[in-house]
Amino acid sequence: MTSSNPSPLWQPDRERIDRAQITRFQTWAAEHHGAPADGGYAALHRWSVDELDTFWEAVTQWFDVRFTAPYARVLADRSMPGAQWFPGATVNYAEHALRAADTRADEPALLYVDETHEPIPVSWSELRRQVGSLAAELRSLGVRPGDRVSGYLPNVPQAVVALLATAAVGGVWTSCAPDFGARSVLDRFQQVEPVVLFTVDGYRYGGKEHDRRDTVAELRRELPTLRAVVHIPLLGTEPPEGALEWSALTSTDVMPLYEEVPFDHPLWVLYSSGTTGLPKAIVQSQGGILVEHLKQLGLHCDLGPEDRFFWYTSTGWMMWNFLVSGLLTGTTIVLYDGSPGHPDIGAQWRIAERTGATLYGTSAAYVMACRKAGVHPSRDFDLSKVQCVATTGSPLPPDGFRWLHDEVRDDLWIASVSGGTDVCSCFAGAVPTLPVHIGELQAPGLGTDLQSWDPNGEPLTDEVGELVVTNPMPSMPIRFWNDPDGSRYHDSYFDTYPGVWRHGDWITVTSRGSVVIHGRSDSTLNRQGVRMGSADIYEAVERLPEIRESLVIGIEQPDGGYWMPLFVHLVPGAVLDEALLGRIKQTIRDHLSPRHIPDEVIEVPGVPHTLTGKRIEVPVKRLLQGTSLEKAVNPGSVDNLDLLRFYEKLAHERA
Repeated sequence: MTSSNPSPLWQPDRERIDRAQITRFQTWAAEHHGAPADGGYAALHRWSVDELDTFWEAVTQWFDVRFTAPYARVLADRSMPGAQWFPGATVNYAEHALRAADTRADEPALLYVDETHEPIPVSWSELRRQVGSLAAELRSLGVRPGDRVSGYLPNVPQAVVALLATAAVGGVWTSCAPDFGARSVLDRFQQVEPVVLFTVDGYRYGGKEHDRRDTVAELRRELPTLRAVVHIPLLGTEPPEGALEWSALTSTDVMPLYEEVPFDHPLWVLYSSGTTGLPKAIVQSQGGILVEHLKQLGLHCDLGPEDRFFWYTSTGWMMWNFLVSGLLTGTTIVLYDGSPGHPDIGAQWRIAERTGATLYGTSAAYVMACRKAGVHPSRDFDLSKVQCVATTGSPLPPDGFRWLHDEVRDDLWIASVSGGTDVCSCFAGAVPTLPVHIGELQAPGLGTDLQSWDPNGEPLTDEVGELVVTNPMPSMPIRFWNDPDGSRYHDSYFDTYPGVWRHGDWITVTSRGSVVIHGRSDSTLNRQGVRMGSADIYEAVERLPEIRESLVIGIEQPDGGYWMPLFVHLVPGAVLDEALLGRIKQTIRDHLSPRHIPDEVIEVPGVPHTLTGKRIEVPVKRLLQGTSLEKAVNPGSVDNLDLLRFYEKLAHERA
């Protein structure tokens, strides 16, 4: 990276800057809390990390967070891990998520869309009524604060109701998507021992029905702590013996009763991808998620009651929890349950059009697939209401920025964001008042002291280093489940730099204050002492029309050498001949450097992913180093185990 000043791809105009909630927040915080009145976002961010307590108190006041018991102070203990936020305060996440029902009863809280692409609204008053009814039934089933409630559910309104009802009674929510197999679900749910399981009989995806009744029967057998199973008949089947019916539990007309719980009371359990062992069960708090998501969605995403928020996700990914939190800002959220590419690859754009989405979130992989397929969103769909397209899951390559700019709208706010399941939020990304530069995230988030560090813990600018966060964030895990001495939590983030969160990404913080993500540091290529991000190579190689997807691995050899193969999954009809091989190497040389050129290019039948769609690099590296498949990867965390068997076989052949 250089510290030059390239011209931005997009620049917000003065009217947009003035109306942004973050601008109004800064003016108010300057008047009431001593925030800098000018200096723009950079000055506000500096203040938010220098005056952490004051900043978070300002956030709770600006968004009118209702503490039913007052807090003694904002941050009683700053140490990481172990920071103590708002001790003494009591609060309820679900109460804040349903507040808009008081003033906008008949307007849609949810827009549910299946593969017919016809939106079905659920009003704020109806959502609140169903939550009230279900919360009362959960209490009658004996669910008490701290009990775990699980969902084996697709992205449907019932999942939102179940989460909010669980939070209302002080229970702890956890969910998996129904495309997860029984072993994957049990690897997660058995750790937390749920007392209630919400489940479907099946789901529809890609124009087909997928029956899950056998899987549900296995879950019931293998989860002995269950007191109740609730059946949601998406495919119209009868409930299995002993199961309760969803319709019966949500039929009464009662207002929700909200259990007022301590700020750090657990809200939900999320799971790491679990590619190399049992998934980590990550516990986040009611209060921590409430204030972090209000900040992120209200200030950074600039969402409010006039907006419609669509993010393509499943209940097995943190972005679903993040999407549900759109309700905190009074925003209508769009739930899409179906294939991202059914009946054609333009499906997500069609849903954005039909729901009037103002913020549409998707994966970088989907954007690049649309580009490769020659999709023309603005020509084929009315996207005039879309103000922002946000991407996550992996870094959005420069060509993705250009394609969105050219094919959606030249005044489109493009927000590439990066965070993690670990904090259920973003470390860096969307800022409505800042310019967008190609290939860059706009800035670190407010209250997030994001830095790039060298191995000695020295901050770097315009150089690649480790992503660290040097101050606590409210949504950092309160703990991992079944980690009584906290050692697993400590070793996951605080082992490298004591007292500082190391996330495991390579990043550059530019002298303009923007951020570039280069990929995971635990799979980083390190050739001749030069560290390289795999994402940079993917971005270059996948420009070639013949290449569907790629995977690059760097392996330290016993003799001190270094082997760096590039695996390519070709589009149908393409051939890895000398001509294509030459173009691959020339593209990498032109866009990156001769040092980035792989030692070998190997055609593969596919690239393996986690269940949430991320390329699996570390387990493939372990297989190529001779580790057995059973030890290299948790089979329940992978989308296609047969693909990994291919890499294992390749390793044996090479050995």
